[in-house]
Order: sequence, then structure tokens, then C-alpha cells
Amino acid sequence: MNEIGNFMSNTTAFSRLLGFNQIAPDYKLVLCDVWGVIHNGIAPFSSAPDALERFRVETGGRVILLTNAPRPAWWVQKQLQELGVKDEAYDAIVTSGDVTRRDIISRGVKKVFALGPEKDHNFYDDLPVELVSKEEAEIISVTGLLDDKIETPDDYDALLSYLLSRKLDMICANPDIIVEKGDRLIYCGGALAEKYLKMGGNAHYCGKPHAPIYLRALQKGAELTGLALQEKDVLAIGDGIATDVKGANDAGLDCLFITGGIHSAEKGPLANASVGEVAEFLKKEGRKARAFMLRLSW
Repeated sequence: MNEIGNFMSNTTAFSRLLGFNQIAPDYKLVLCDVWGVIHNGIAPFSSAPDALERFRVETGGRVILLTNAPRPAWWVQKQLQELGVKDEAYDAIVTSGDVTRRDIISRGVKKVFALGPEKDHNFYDDLPVELVSKEEAEIISVTGLLDDKIETPDDYDALLSYLLSRKLDMICANPDIIVEKGDRLIYCGGALAEKYLKMGGNAHYCGKPHAPIYLRALQKGAELTGLALQEKDVLAIGDGIATDVKGANDAGLDCLFITGGIHSAEKGPLANASVGEVAEFLKKEGRKARAFMLRLSW
């Protein structure tokens, strides 16, 4: 088997797509990442919503937006509308925030230390918990850094050490480590959870690349399609190796890797890389994809 052949997915050899329409008819359901594929936190990539809408209209497929946003689905929909992304681009939204809320409820905890910015506090709306100080908490809930414009995880050494001394479990509502915001890279909640783990703490995740968010999305997909979906019927689209691609691989789903997202910002040349170069990047990361595109387009 040649080098590129090592990156075969469920269906065919790894390749660069000229348009999503080349493989779209093979699938009944698309699970599409939001930040990095549909927008960059400031402006939308106009070709992506168009491609998703055409997938729905021209193939009859269904689209679920799958995001690590620590927010309710309604909030993500509102943000997309404000960015100019039409509702016709998708059928449903499944967020890490909503899946994590389910997890918190299932644990039966009542006193939660909320670690994250004020703008994330709608995550706790209607949850049957009380937000308390770090001294009173039964569990830590992380949505992000308090100020991602100027802070890094190293600014949290003292706080995390104290929380670890209390042997508190941490639930992370946004497993992303970093995301691209315009022309900047900013740290997310996953960076704090990763640091807590390295310090010896316990951190739990429901978002990508972990199983709970995929189980929820596939349940939703079955409801939308009315079908008993098989792995081969579902395509995951995303730009994050550690979240989107790993999550798809672990779930046994084909993946369309968008190279113009977070890894382009980290590694400039990947945006213009050849098939062999992208294959080598995937190989180094221990991941696979069916195909790749710089930006999602029909």
C-alpha cells in the first residue's frame, strides 16, 4: 500500500476535492463543525453554508452542526443568524454545552464552581444547580478562560492547584484547546482541562472528540432521516485534528478534513499543501480522512 493509501477511510482513497459535490451523494447525514468551517469567529466563509444547503436540497441529505460551543443550541443558531448564515444550511445543532448540561444533571450535583467568562453563563440557565465559590463547590464546570484576549492557561496555576487540593472533578463544556478568531489564536476551556489533567486532576468531557456528543448527534440524525443510519451513511466535516478528525475516526465515520482552518493558522503551509503533504500531516497525527479541501464549497 502506498503512502497516501494508508489514509483510506471507510470508502475510498484519500484525495483533494474540487467540490463537496464529488462525494456528497454517498451520504445521508453530515455532521459539520461550526467554528473553523462555517465561520472564524468574526465572519462566515460564505461557500460553506452554501455547500451544506445544496447538500440538503440536491441530495435530500440532512445536516447537523456539531460544535464544542459551551452554549445552548439556540444561542449558536442566533450567532449564526447574526453572521448571515441562513437556517436553510442545516437541520439541527448539537452543542457540547447541551450535552454537558445533560451530564451535570445526571450526576445530581447541586453546588458548582463556574470557571469561565460572564458571556458563557447562559450555559447554566435553568440547570438545577447553584453557582458557588471554589470553597463551597462539589464540582468544577469549565466553559473557558475569564479573558481569552490576554490570558493563557499558565495564569490559572494557583487556582487549579487549589481546586486539585480539594480533589474536585472538573467537567469541561468546551474541549477545544485553541480556536482561530479572525487572525488570532485563543485558548478555550479544553486548555484548562488539559492542564488540570496534567496536574493530576480528573477532567470529564462530553464534546468532540468524545463519544457523548456523537451519540447524541447520531440519535438526532436518526430522528431527522427516519432511518437506521449506519456508519457509512454519515460524513463528519471539520478542521481540528484533535477534535473533529479524531472524533470522526473514533466514531468510525468518514471525515472531510478542512485544511484552511485552525491548522492552517498554526502551520501556514498546510493551507496550500499537496495531497502528499496533507497525508503526511495526518500520518504524523495518527489520523485519517476520506478527503480534504481548503474551504468547504460545493
